[in-house]
Amino acid sequence: MLAHLNEIHVLFAAAVAFCVTVYVLADGFDLGVGILFLIAPREADRDLMMATVEPVWDGNETWLVMGGTLLLATFPAGYYVLLPAFYLPIIFMLFALIFRGIAFEFRLQTIEFRWVWDIAFSAGSIVATLCQGFILGGLIGGVNVQDGMFAGGTFDFVTLLGLACGAGLLGGYALLGAGWLIWKTDGATQVFAREVAHAALILTAAMMALVSAWSAWSVPEVAARWFAWPNIAFLAPVPLVTIGVLLTIWRGIWTGRETGTFLGAIAVFLLGFLGLVISLFPYVVPRHVTVWDGIADPQALLFVGVGVAVILPIVLAYQAHAYWVFRGKARVHHGYGGEDHGAGIARQPAE
Repeated sequence: MLAHLNEIHVLFAAAVAFCVTVYVLADGFDLGVGILFLIAPREADRDLMMATVEPVWDGNETWLVMGGTLLLATFPAGYYVLLPAFYLPIIFMLFALIFRGIAFEFRLQTIEFRWVWDIAFSAGSIVATLCQGFILGGLIGGVNVQDGMFAGGTFDFVTLLGLACGAGLLGGYALLGAGWLIWKTDGATQVFAREVAHAALILTAAMMALVSAWSAWSVPEVAARWFAWPNIAFLAPVPLVTIGVLLTIWRGIWTGRETGTFLGAIAVFLLGFLGLVISLFPYVVPRHVTVWDGIADPQALLFVGVGVAVILPIVLAYQAHAYWVFRGKARVHHGYGGEDHGAGIARQPAE
């Protein structure tokens, strides 16, 4: 019976991790488009860039809500430690996401002050990404916990490791965004995406190497996971495969299939997430609260389990349908008033 309970605990932890992973991948590319937004060379490029993400961006953020709700419902001990530890970056991230969401609608309808909403869209994307980086850095470095409660300061999340993670996410999301634009646009906008993809890839690879080395040097538990024998023999393929994927993306930005850069960037994020799980499992709060210590009571788990079994397939089906409906290359169309400033997706088969 105890073994079955342990399996259930891991299953709920996997559900939370799944929602977080899908959010990072789904919202990552539209955050990446926002990160690249202001450096696009022409207004027409920005119109087309926004057109590629406008039909799907709000559905992507569903996964953020679901992941946070699952963490609260299934691992309340982790929630009430981590929330006060990262209260400020979480609040700033949510405000940034709201701000960029408003920019989607207002930019579509304005001409004279469109530059204001351009800045809002891009700044919201950058701030949200940096906040996620500080949260990730805090998780890797660990938070100050005493007597089962967060005992640190308000600004403990501001660390050099968090800043490095933020820079890595900026590069990674920009790479996802560039890959998405290569897939969903053509002409000058696609050329721009291919050009910036190289810089994004370099930043991503550099920050992944830096954060990995920093974690292994500064966090003994992480180093022990990766370098102790026989772990190193089993885990060595993860960084080697990551290097191989990064090199494959580099070679295929100009010569590969249009979907190659985007799929390669997804693979990089999945490998990075695998490394994070290897480094931190089985902790909900690193080095303090495990999935077995922080789990909710059985009645709550039963209620949540039934809800997840019903809701998760619906959300997956809805999002898959949305991407199918808006498949193909993006085209700018006429918005309200008949002026050519709207955005949409041409429903033609993708490559």
